Amino acid sequence: MLRIEQLTKTFGRNTAVDRATLQVERPMMIGVIGRSGAGKSTLLRMLNRLEEASSGTIHFEGRQVSGLEGRAKRAWQADCAMIFQQFNLVPRMDVVSNVLHGTLNRRSTLASLFNLYPQADIYRAIDILERLGIAEHAPKRAEALSGGQQQRVAIARALMQDPKIILADEPIASLDPMNAQVVMQTLRRIHEEDGRMVIANLHTLDTARRYCDRVVGMRDGRIVFDGTPAQLTLQIAREIYGADASFSEEATSTEIAALERGTGRPVPA
Repeated sequence: MLRIEQLTKTFGRNTAVDRATLQVERPMMIGVIGRSGAGKSTLLRMLNRLEEASSGTIHFEGRQVSGLEGRAKRAWQADCAMIFQQFNLVPRMDVVSNVLHGTLNRRSTLASLFNLYPQADIYRAIDILERLGIAEHAPKRAEALSGGQQQRVAIARALMQDPKIILADEPIASLDPMNAQVVMQTLRRIHEEDGRMVIANLHTLDTARRYCDRVVGMRDGRIVFDGTPAQLTLQIAREIYGADASFSEEATSTEIAALERGTGRPVPA
C-alpha cells in the first residue's frame, strides 16, 4: 500500500532523514518516536510533499508519488492530509469555515477567493464536527476554543479532504493529558471506523503503545526500530532515545494517573 525506499533529505551538510525505508501493506495506525531532531517531522513532510526528498522514492498503491508535479501533486496532498502541532487554523474565522478549508485543493480559485461553498459541503463539515463531538462550536471563532477542541477542528478539516492517509505531526505535544487522550482516541477511532492509515509523530512511549498497531523509532535520521508495541522493550527505547540506564519509561508517561503521582515528565520530541 505504502512503500518508502531509501528516502533521504539533506539540508546543506546536514542529513535530516537518512535512507529511510518502510513498507506498509494495509491501513494501520503507526507511531513514529524519537528524540528532537531525529527526522520525524521531515519524514512526514516528505510524505506529504511539503518537503522534496533529496533522493529515494515514495510509492502508494503502486504509483510513485514522490515525482508528481502540479495538479497531480495537489491531488496527492489531498489524499495525504496533514495535521500539525500548532493546529494551523485561521484564528478569527469560524470553526465550520476552517473545516471547509479542507476542500480548497478541489475548488476553483474564484470560489476560494470569495469563500463560496456548496451547501452539501457545509452539511458534511457540520456532520464531521458532530462526529468529533464539537458541532456546537461550529459558529464560534477558532480562537475561542481550547487547544484540544482546536486540534479536533484540524482533524475535521483533514477529514473534509476524504484522505487515504492522515499524517499527524506531534498532534498532542501542546495539549494537556486529558485533551491529549481525546485527540488520540479520535485518531484511533478514525483509523478503525474509516479504515484510513494514520501515521503520527509522538513524543511519549505510552501513547505509542496504547494507540498504535506499529511503532517506528528514528535516531539521527535513520529508522532504527520497526515493530509492534509489544516489541518495543525498555532497552530498545533507550537505544532509540540514546539514553543510559537511568532512562525510565514511566518518566515519559502522559497517562493522567502517572501525572497525578508526580512521575510523568514527557521526553522531548
